[in-house]
Amino acid sequence: MASHGDALVFAPLGGVGEIGMNVAVYGLGDERQRQWIAVDLGVSFAGDDLPGIDLVLPDIRFLVAQRKNLHGIILTHAHEDHFGAMLDLWPRLKVPVYATAFTAALLEAKAASEPGAPKIPVTIIPLGGRFKAGPFDIELVSMAHSIPESNGLIIRTPHGNVLHTGDWKIDTAPVLGPKTDEAKLRAFGDEGCAVMIGDSTNAVRDGRSPSETDVAKCLRELISSAPGRVAVTTFASNVGRLRAVAEAAFACGREVVLVGRAMDRISQVARETGYLDGVPEFRSVETYGYLPADKVVALCTGSQGEPRAALARIAQDEHPEVTLSHGDRVIFSARAIPGNEKAIGRVINGLIMQGIEVITDRTHLVHVSGHPRREELKDMLSWVRPQTLIPVHGEALHMAEHAKLGLAAGVPQVLMCQDGDLIQLAPGKPSVIDEVPAGRVYKDGSILVAAEERTVADRRKLGFGGIVSVAIALTDKGELAADPEIEMTGIPPRDQEGREFAGLAYDAVVQAFDSMPRARRRDPESVAESVRRAVRSSIAGPWRKKPMVHVHILTL
Repeated sequence: MASHGDALVFAPLGGVGEIGMNVAVYGLGDERQRQWIAVDLGVSFAGDDLPGIDLVLPDIRFLVAQRKNLHGIILTHAHEDHFGAMLDLWPRLKVPVYATAFTAALLEAKAASEPGAPKIPVTIIPLGGRFKAGPFDIELVSMAHSIPESNGLIIRTPHGNVLHTGDWKIDTAPVLGPKTDEAKLRAFGDEGCAVMIGDSTNAVRDGRSPSETDVAKCLRELISSAPGRVAVTTFASNVGRLRAVAEAAFACGREVVLVGRAMDRISQVARETGYLDGVPEFRSVETYGYLPADKVVALCTGSQGEPRAALARIAQDEHPEVTLSHGDRVIFSARAIPGNEKAIGRVINGLIMQGIEVITDRTHLVHVSGHPRREELKDMLSWVRPQTLIPVHGEALHMAEHAKLGLAAGVPQVLMCQDGDLIQLAPGKPSVIDEVPAGRVYKDGSILVAAEERTVADRRKLGFGGIVSVAIALTDKGELAADPEIEMTGIPPRDQEGREFAGLAYDAVVQAFDSMPRARRRDPESVAESVRRAVRSSIAGPWRKKPMVHVHILTL
C-alpha cells in the first residue's frame, strides 16, 4: 500500500527499460495532498513495428490528474528523448517550465517551425543555478554530454537529497561547454546523497568514453585529406560536433554549407546563445553548387537514415541542390540508434553505388557517445557516495549491469524499477510501494492515439494480409440489386494453381448469399457477417494468410 505519511516519492513514467521517452516525477508530502515536479518530457522514435506512427510519447494521465499540485517541469537538456513531447503534451498541463538558456531557445525555435504549436513560457535558470519549485529545492549540476547545457539535478528535501543525473559523461576536454562539475558533485557527496537516479545507457561498455576533442582531431584529418567534396552527417543537436567540423573546414580553406532544416535551426540557436562565437557564418544550401569541390563541406541531416532527410535524398541522387560524385567523401559522425541500422545501411549503400567514399566509426574515431562507460560510472559513485542507486535510462541489460556495478562499488542498496512504479525514497529504506498509470501514446500525423487503440494493430494486419472490400446492394425484399463489387489491396492476383483471387472472392460472396435463408437476407448485418467469413475463408485457404475483409451493404 502507498504511504499515507509525509514522504519523498519517485515514479518513472518513461525511460526505464528503454532508451528514450524520458519523464520522471518526484512527489513530496502526505499522499492525500502530495506536491509534485516532473523532470523531462521526451519522446522515442517509432520503429517498423509501428507502421505510420511518427513518434511515441509517454502517457501522462497521472500528471494530468495531479496538475493542480504539479509545480513545474524541469528540462535537463534539449535532446528529443528528454524534451521532444513538450509541444504535444504541455498544453494538457500548462505548468511552469524551467530550463537553461540553450534548451529554452531550442524549444522556442522548434515551436516556431511547427504550425499551431503552443507558446510555452520558460523560466530560464543559469548554469549551476539553484531555484525552488513548490517545496522542492533544486540545483543544477553541469554535465558534459553531446548537446550544450546538459544538467543533473540535485533535489534537496526535508527527507534527504537526491541526484537525478540526467544524461552525462566525463569529458576532460569537451569542444565546448563546461565539463562535468566534479567539484560540485564531490561537495554534494560530502553533504549527503540519499539516492542517485542514474543514466545506464553505456553500463555494458568497459573503460571510458573518448573525448569530443579526439573526434575533432580525427575530423580535421579526414576533411583536410579529402580530394573532393566532403559531407558530414551528425545529430544536429551536437553543437560541439558542428563546431569541430566548422573549425576543421575553415582551417583548410573550405566553406561550410548547412543542408537540412534541423541544421539551420540548431545553428541559429547556437549562434544566439554564443556556442558558435568565432566561427564564420555558414553558407546556405543554395550556394553549394557554386563552390569548387575542394572548397566545400556539407553538414547534412540524416545520420539515422531518415528517408526524407538530406543525406538519404543525396544517396538517391534526388536532392535538388546537393550532389556528390565519384571520389567525394561522406563521414557518418554519429552512432546508429538501435532499430535504424537498416535505414542507415540503405543510405550507405546508395552512396557507395555512386562511387562515394563512406567513413563510419567502424574504422575511424568520428563519433563518441555522450553517456558514461563503466569507469566513469565508478567515478560518479565515488564522488557522490549515494546510499541507494536506482538505475534508469536504459534497457533491462543496461540497468542490470549498472546495478551490479553499483553493488561492486560499495553502494549499500540498489533498487530496480520499471515505468509506473511508485517508489518511496524516504523516510525508510527505498522500496516500491504502489503503481501509477504509465504507458505510451502514438503521434499519428497531427493526432495523438492511445496505444490501446486498434489503429496500429489494424495497420499491421493490412501490411501482412492486405484488405478485401466488398460492396453489396440489396433490395427491400432481400435480393441482390446488382452484381457484388470487390476491391482488393495488397493481395496477390492469383493462387498457386493460377486461379484469380478476385474470382474466388466473388464466387464466395454469391454462394454465401444464396445459402442464407430468405428471412436473413433482409438483415444487412447478417449478410455482411456471412459474406465476410466466406470471403476471408476463400482467400485464406489457398494463400494461407488471412486478409482483412470489409463488407459494405447498401439497402435500396
